[in-house]
Formats: sequence, structure tokens, C-alpha cells
Amino acid sequence: MAIEKCREYFKEFNMEDRILQFDVSSATVELAAVAVGCEPERIAKTMSFKLDEEPILIVLAGDARIDNSKYKGQFHTKAKMLNQEEVAEFIGHAVGGVCPFGINEGVTVYLDESLKRFTTVFPACGSSNSAIELTIPELERYSNFLEWVDVCKNW
Repeated sequence: MAIEKCREYFKEFNMEDRILQFDVSSATVELAAVAVGCEPERIAKTMSFKLDEEPILIVLAGDARIDNSKYKGQFHTKAKMLNQEEVAEFIGHAVGGVCPFGINEGVTVYLDESLKRFTTVFPACGSSNSAIELTIPELERYSNFLEWVDVCKNW
């Protein structure tokens, strides 16, 4: 189970007890905000793309949307999302629980600027009923991100 991968990952840092598990679904931004009890924009959603045939993740604020022209400006290609089967295969978590923790080798993680306006955010933890509250410096550290990008709109 992918949440166990996240639990093992956070065990390295003595943080596995910070993982929140809910009796309700947190598979969408709206559901996660209700489960956590925060504003939807503070949900750190993780989107999966294919870049030059390699999987990448972009973590962005719950109210942000990928801006195709900004994405193309950053990555020099059109945004091409992974389908559900590819997400599970290439990332190691299923849709609804995708996060940058406990992922497969070779997946590059980017953080979007839309997250920087918050003190803490709530990314998923590998399942459709989990999350963890992290500060932005903690998100930077534990996501093993490559760089901050500005590829979103409407926030």
C-alpha cells in the first residue's frame, strides 16, 4: 500500500506519526480540505506529467491550475499528463494519493510558486484518505524537489 511507502519514508525522519489518516476520502482538493479542516488552496496537490518520456511531479496549491503557456515556457514542451495507469506505474502512488514522498526512483519533483504564500500546506501521503501538514521549508526538504517553478494560473 502506498501510504505504507510514505510511512516508511517519513520514518527516516521520525515524522511518521505526523501522517493524518481520515475515515473519509481526501482524494480531491475539496474533499481533502473538508477532511483536514482547512481552505482548499492550502491543499498541496501533486500532478503527474511526462517530460521527455520521463515522469515528473509538480506540487501546486489547491486553487492553482496549470497554465499551458507557462508550462511550455518552463519545460519547452506541451504539458502531457500521465494517465491513471501510468501514474501508478511510474510514480508509485495511485491517483487520489499522489505525493512527492516515497515515490519511485527517477521521478523529478518541482514545487510551484503558488505554494509560497502559505506557512503550512497539506500534501497527500500515498492514499486517498491521508495527508501531512508541512511547512514550506519541510516540503522543500522532504519532497527532494529539483527547483521552484512558476507554471500555474488563477491563484
